[in-house]
Amino acid sequence: MFGISEYNYKRFRRGEAPTLEGAPEPGDEAPDFELRSIDGERCKLSDFAGKKNVVITFGSATCPQTAASIGGFRDLADEFSDHGVQFLFIYVREKHPGDELPAHRTHEDKVAAAQLLAEEEDIEFPVLVDELNGKVHKKYGTLPNATFVVDRSGRIAYRSLASRTRTLGEALEDLLERQKDRGVEHVIVGGGEDATVPSFRRFVHAYRALERGGDEAIANFRKEMGMPGRMQVLGSRIAGPVAEHPKASVATVMAAAGVIGLGIYLGMRLRRSRFASLPYRYNDVYQKDHKKDPEDYDAVGI
Repeated sequence: MFGISEYNYKRFRRGEAPTLEGAPEPGDEAPDFELRSIDGERCKLSDFAGKKNVVITFGSATCPQTAASIGGFRDLADEFSDHGVQFLFIYVREKHPGDELPAHRTHEDKVAAAQLLAEEEDIEFPVLVDELNGKVHKKYGTLPNATFVVDRSGRIAYRSLASRTRTLGEALEDLLERQKDRGVEHVIVGGGEDATVPSFRRFVHAYRALERGGDEAIANFRKEMGMPGRMQVLGSRIAGPVAEHPKASVATVMAAAGVIGLGIYLGMRLRRSRFASLPYRYNDVYQKDHKKDPEDYDAVGI
């Protein structure tokens, strides 16, 4: 039980950063696994050897990077599934557990969370549920949203540490083209690795993921990340819906901007009318009593 509770941490801690320790590198044989999907179907990685290239991505419902990348994965699956590429999503521990979606205590909890993610994010390719102690996740490192491309030979052709789907799509195109031209099964593509973290997309989608965790997950994130965390939560709460539904959100944003603008204008008019009703102007008196040399001012806030 200790190992399970240690892997499924109750709260996000900024200093407890996951690593790539133990993860296969480009050219290495991909660690085999057999897991059940949320539909109860068994899936074994080695069954695809010699038949299909496989894209394995890890994630969870409360992971901002998962929320940021999943739309791109849906598009890639639509594009490449008919070209000998199998997409697999492996559900791991909660990145930001909270009161609504806490750390998994049973395998059934984990399956339920995976079903929630698949439903809310409209995932149609297989969603596999890792063991409660993260057995498969640990074989591939413990990054919250890494992606590995396993070619038909069963070896790693490419990995993206934060699942950037644009570069992943380019790597898949390159892989299929080289396999066809050279008649080989194993090829390292895209330099083997993309270590870039898509911070802006994570910023936009952060609130959606944290909200699934609940109020405690949001509060914990703000506390652990400090001011950047508070700004990210606020910004993604506003920007997220706009990014997800741009057409429907334009009118809302414009209306909100209009209301804010009107409020500022009325506030300025009211302030001016109040000053005008005074027996003297505060600004005039201030300037009269504080006529100094332009450089004769104390430094403030330096």
